[in-house]
Amino acid sequence: MLRFQGGNRDAFAALVRRHKTGMYNFVLRQIRVPSVAEDLVQDVFVKVVQSAADFKHEARFSTWTYAIARNVCIDHLRKMSLRRHPSLDQPAPSDDADGPTLGERMADSRPGASVERTAIGTEVGQLIARAVESLPPDQREVFLLREVANIPFKEIADITGVPENTVKSRMRYALERLQQALAEYEDYARALR
Repeated sequence: MLRFQGGNRDAFAALVRRHKTGMYNFVLRQIRVPSVAEDLVQDVFVKVVQSAADFKHEARFSTWTYAIARNVCIDHLRKMSLRRHPSLDQPAPSDDADGPTLGERMADSRPGASVERTAIGTEVGQLIARAVESLPPDQREVFLLREVANIPFKEIADITGVPENTVKSRMRYALERLQQALAEYEDYARALR
């Protein structure tokens, strides 16, 4: 970041390469629509460029960018709550509101893929995603920052603006809720081994 602040554009490309995958995974878990997550990650890096002069190196670069990503996700979710028409990327209308979009419903064309194993894996993945989505927002946010973005608790506290012990409590409560929500699906998980 110091090199980028000094005018080295190649340094920014290195920052993007280093952080884009983790950032995308974090945003995707919050937003749940891959194409929107890609756009939002681009917005995060645009904000990094726009705010580069404001970065004071008091926190790690990743902590600073995840705070930006968190705010971008919050802004997007607020805008979506005001939207009157559903997006084409949202799950198709059915009994399952969390179901896959049309693009996600396409058949798996990998040769040799076990249909049963793929079906069980898909079902368990959807159960886990729904369980994570059902967490209270403050617990879900901490869980995703810790488990998806692999950010230490201290940095999560900096990102969210709450004490580190509060972050750890939220994580513990999130894990307890997930364990309860997924307890009945242990047999499915074993079938994937």
